[in-house]
Amino acid sequence: MRQLEKEYLSIIIQQFEHFKDRAELAFDQLTEKELHWKPNEESNSIAIIIKHISGNMHSRWVDFLTTDGEKSYRDRDSEFVDDIESKELLMEIWTNGWKLLFNSLGNLNEEDLYKTITLRQQPLSVLQAIQTEVTHISYHLGQILYIGKQIRDNDWIILSIPKNGSKKFNEMASTKRNCE
Repeated sequence: MRQLEKEYLSIIIQQFEHFKDRAELAFDQLTEKELHWKPNEESNSIAIIIKHISGNMHSRWVDFLTTDGEKSYRDRDSEFVDDIESKELLMEIWTNGWKLLFNSLGNLNEEDLYKTITLRQQPLSVLQAIQTEVTHISYHLGQILYIGKQIRDNDWIILSIPKNGSKKFNEMASTKRNCE
């Protein structure tokens, strides 16, 4: 077994888990109605972003190593229509997409990272495809957190280091390291 490849797969799974957890902490702070809020017609609501990320995952991670990542059944344009009202259904769609991603990543072995797959009929290494997904999801995670903060304003619970909180955070991290 190649140690670097094994470590990469472990790190990437942890990174995706972090993205998923952060987004879900944001969702927990928002009402069903707030998930559908958008500042103007050209912007996306969090509900739309959920649909889009899930649609992307259903396309990319089904038969990841053997079929094109842009499936013929995907209707990407419909992902940007805010037509799912229920928070419960949005969370189900969200969870199902992540299950596909984690199942696919969990089934990869170190040698798979060097394989070539296709995305929109273009060859791509598995490493490139994973990094493309990291970038895509982190981009949309930033949107989710930004929109949530716009909606909740002062009631928003910061999911990272709050403004003027770096010193306290660093002290806590240092204390934690020293206790280990």
